[in-house]
Amino acid sequence: MTSTLPATTSEAVRRPGRWLALAVLVLAVLLVAVDATVLGLATPYISADLEPSGTQLLWIGDVYSFVIAGLLVSMGSLGDRIGRKRILLVGATAFGLVSVLNAYATTPEMMIAARALLGVAGATLMPATLALIRNIFHDPRERSLAVGIWGATASAGTAVGPIVGGFLLEHFWWGAVFLINLPVMIVLVVVGLRTLPESKNPHPGPWDLISVVLSLVGMIAVVYAVKETASHGLTWDAATAGLLGAAALYGFVRRQLTLPKPLLDMRLFRRRGFSGAVLADMLTVLGMSGLVFFLSQYLQLVQGRRPLEAGLAELPAAVGAVVAGLLAGRVARRYSVRAVVSGGLAAIGLALAALTTVGQSTGYPVLGAALLAVGVGAGFSFTVTSDVILSSVPKEQAGAASAVSETAYELGAALGIAVLGSIVTGVYRGFPSPTGTPDGAHESLGGAVEAAAHMPPAAAEDMLASARTAFVDGLTLASGVGAAVLLATAAAAWFMLRGQRLENSP
Repeated sequence: MTSTLPATTSEAVRRPGRWLALAVLVLAVLLVAVDATVLGLATPYISADLEPSGTQLLWIGDVYSFVIAGLLVSMGSLGDRIGRKRILLVGATAFGLVSVLNAYATTPEMMIAARALLGVAGATLMPATLALIRNIFHDPRERSLAVGIWGATASAGTAVGPIVGGFLLEHFWWGAVFLINLPVMIVLVVVGLRTLPESKNPHPGPWDLISVVLSLVGMIAVVYAVKETASHGLTWDAATAGLLGAAALYGFVRRQLTLPKPLLDMRLFRRRGFSGAVLADMLTVLGMSGLVFFLSQYLQLVQGRRPLEAGLAELPAAVGAVVAGLLAGRVARRYSVRAVVSGGLAAIGLALAALTTVGQSTGYPVLGAALLAVGVGAGFSFTVTSDVILSSVPKEQAGAASAVSETAYELGAALGIAVLGSIVTGVYRGFPSPTGTPDGAHESLGGAVEAAAHMPPAAAEDMLASARTAFVDGLTLASGVGAAVLLATAAAAWFMLRGQRLENSP
């Protein structure tokens, strides 16, 4: 068995090659972050080539997030048991190989299966990277910087992804956006084999398959219910899935409380710092998801920017997140954890509040400033909460704890798109339109743009003007709700993280 404990304090603080090992870990983060952004750009091309039905197209977009949400906790716990280096390198290899399957999919069914397999591989990467950081960097100040670099890379990946994806789609076929994963995977595995230290729980207990199934069914069913409700309202399918998911998760929690070596130690949630940081992450993503989900549509379909131009327009958020993430640990030690987290959340909330004033012709300085504030706030908040989560649990449970953090992120995104998406959709669908407007125009702004191509020019112009006005009205209302969520979360974090400090010495 490989112990998670260093031999000496000197070895703990001065582990040779730790920064090169970190470079390997952030490559894995980059792999996931870029992939998460390119599918949206490639969807129109995939749709034209594979000709999926509307339902199949939704599954192509959603199945990855369903599977990854369902397996994060299980894969984090598996890494604690069999070794985080092992599961990371196996997962990265699988991620690269399945990316080839995505690129050369010839039918909608093949594409759906490939996206599901990619979710299985992706679920191994993020928990393993954070857990390895916890076990490589024993000096708290170095660990804070490492977590900041980890978060900054994720932010940079989400910004670079649309730019790289836009370039590839303009010059190659749509499969190229998936093949970009291959060189990253090759470097990660080759260098990782030589530089990453192995670490795992020396007394792990068995990997309980019943818990794995309950977690998988519960998370997939809940996320499906949330997304289905956002798209079609509360249907019988959504209600049934929600009840099934709730029952499975209840069974999962009950089982964890009775097992001598549980898949996830539920006692972690008794630690105020851990539970407060996880809750802050989930609610922050919930409040921000409307901005992330709808801003690209606003920039392209309302303001008429090209995809590459829209990607560049969103860069201030990534720049702010990168800079803030690198400074977050130092600032949190200078002031306090709750001051940095609450301040970051308040900055995001105020930026969202500013977006309630936007119109169709709002100038870029306003949008750019708001995006910069969102990035700075998120960089400070997410970096410090990740550090709190890692430092508040034993090293032996770092994989499971990291998986809880990532699961909170996935749940927050699903809930945010459901709640804020329903607001935007509800406002949008009621816009007045000329007689003869196709029904699809009222489903989405993209549908309105497509419908306009088949209408008389004068009627199309009137319909698009009404549709864009309604979309902006929905966006500003959703931004207001998101701002309220973020400001309330900032206040809650101020109390829940009271007395929480980042460590200063090993």
